[in-house]
Amino acid sequence: MDIEIRKASREDIGEIMALYEEARRFMRRMGNTTQWVNGYPQREIVEADIEAGNHYVAVRQDGAVECTFALLFGDDPTYAHIEDGEWPDNRPYATVHRMASSGRIPRIADRCFDFCFTLIDTVRVDTHADNDTMLRVMGRNGFRRCGIIYVADGTPRTAFHKTVNLT
Repeated sequence: MDIEIRKASREDIGEIMALYEEARRFMRRMGNTTQWVNGYPQREIVEADIEAGNHYVAVRQDGAVECTFALLFGDDPTYAHIEDGEWPDNRPYATVHRMASSGRIPRIADRCFDFCFTLIDTVRVDTHADNDTMLRVMGRNGFRRCGIIYVADGTPRTAFHKTVNLT
């Protein structure tokens, strides 16, 4: 299926928020009960990402949003301290946050990560230890487990890193 990945616009917010709601339900069904609680990610976060030009959507030819994520360039403050491992280098990187999909297109996350690597050669990402789906995506896409980081609310996340050669 043809998919276009583009920067999200304010017109996409309704579909993005619906994807996040479905992702929260999916995580709960899969036993991941403590990630994305209290309505996270809230609409204000998505709006700020869009305003900053950091939010992306993967859309079908008919315009339906099938996947969404934030891609933030520059140092992520939550990655400054890592336990049970280390980052392989200090190269400039972008971080993928808040990825969610409709579940209707197999391996759409892989396509989103491929897109990220067209913009920068080093990507970092973190996920909850109970998020088996995202842990499989990381492994399938060649990301290396680097250790444990702590997000703003103090809870741990498994952190990953991948560098590709863009030449």
